[in-house]
Amino acid sequence: MNKNWLLTKEAFDALLGWLDPNREVAGQKYDDIRRRLITIFSCRGCAEPEDLADETINRVANKLSAIKSSYVGDPARYFYGVANKVHLEYRRRKPVPDLPPPPSYDENIEKESECLERCMQKLSLENRTLLIEYYQDEKQAKINHRKRLAEHLGIAINALRIRACRVRASLQECVTNCLHEAIA
Repeated sequence: MNKNWLLTKEAFDALLGWLDPNREVAGQKYDDIRRRLITIFSCRGCAEPEDLADETINRVANKLSAIKSSYVGDPARYFYGVANKVHLEYRRRKPVPDLPPPPSYDENIEKESECLERCMQKLSLENRTLLIEYYQDEKQAKINHRKRLAEHLGIAINALRIRACRVRASLQECVTNCLHEAIA
C-alpha cells in the first residue's frame, strides 16, 4: 500500500465536492462508497478490507485534480476501478505461509468435513439457515429460490448476495483456521 500519501482535510473536502455539491449528500455518498469497498475486499477474502478501502479512497483523492475535469459518469465507478487495481496489488504481495505438506486425500476430506461441521455450529441459527437456503438447488431453480428467499427476508437480492458472501467469508475463515490447527 502507498502509505506515503495521506488524505488531508483539503483533499477530503475536494473529494466530497466531486461526489456532490451538497456536503450532506456527498458525505452519504462517501460512506456508501467506503462501505461497498469494504464489502468488495471482504468478499474477495482480504484480511484487511478497511485498510484496502482507505487506500483506494486515498488514491482516488490523490488523482482527483487530474481526473475531475475529464471524468464523466458516477464517481463511485472510478473508485471501484481503482479498488480492482488495489486488490491485484494486494494479491501479488500477500505472503504465502509455510505450511507442512497436506495430509492424504482421505484424511483431508475428513478433516475438512469435521471443521466445516464445527464452524457451521458456531454460526448463529439465522446465518446457518441463510447459508443452507442460499446454496440450494442449481441453475434456474437456484435463481428462483434466491429470489423467494430475498422476498421472504424482505431484502433486495443484492443485499441477500452480500449477506451470504459475508457469512460465507466468516465460515471460510473459521474452516481455514480449524484446518491449520489440525495440521499443527
